[in-house]
Amino acid sequence: MKVAILYICTGKYNQFFSGFYESAQKYFLKDIAEIEYFVFTDNLKLSNEKNVHLFERQCQGFPLDSLFRFDMFVSLSDRLKDFDYCFFFNANMLFVNSVGKEFLPENEGLMAVIHPGFFNKPDARLPYERNSQSTAYIPKEKNKLYKYYMGSLNGGRTDDFLMLAKTCSDNTHNDYDRGIIAQVHDESHLNKYMSTHKCLGLSPAYAYPEGWKLPFTPKIIIRDKVKIDPYFNKGRDFSLKGRIVKGTKILIHMLKWYL
Repeated sequence: MKVAILYICTGKYNQFFSGFYESAQKYFLKDIAEIEYFVFTDNLKLSNEKNVHLFERQCQGFPLDSLFRFDMFVSLSDRLKDFDYCFFFNANMLFVNSVGKEFLPENEGLMAVIHPGFFNKPDARLPYERNSQSTAYIPKEKNKLYKYYMGSLNGGRTDDFLMLAKTCSDNTHNDYDRGIIAQVHDESHLNKYMSTHKCLGLSPAYAYPEGWKLPFTPKIIIRDKVKIDPYFNKGRDFSLKGRIVKGTKILIHMLKWYL
């Protein structure tokens, strides 16, 4: 079995790759699959490992780097077609326990991780796109079981994943050309696609935020970027004003769900 890992790191995010690579080599599909890494980076000296392929990518800034990440995956379609599975991992993820065949969506075709911040939240709290003009819009449906997936880790059988990537790429550009950016960028478009396709929903054990207290045994953690580099602390507002603004936005979003 051949598995492709897709990974993006530019600027300060380059510092995460060596740890991710070493942990994946140790814990991911050990003795099950042959793994190769396809890394989009602005540092073409990032790795000399034979199973690591580097592709030049300059930082576009927030939110374009995440919004248009599907473009990168689509650009490698010809290179990826010989692999059985493809999976995208965020730069600051780290394997901490063995991950085996339970990770593979053998029947569903696609997989994603249920968002650790919303796994136990009511439907009205899920940050689905509420702008009906966006291609990522998800309407409220009676008796529907909603799951909200995080954008940090997803994948599937190669044909299924590339179809997802192509559709999400087209939709993000459709929105952007009309002056629309979905609320949670690429994650909004991912959830829209998963809402109409079969998906293996893995527990937050496979994307466990470092330092959180959740009822899961971590398999893959999301490293606390600020603990590693203070650079990533920019833009965070924990003041009373900041908390009020955030709370107001959440309330407005919840009201939109019922309107």
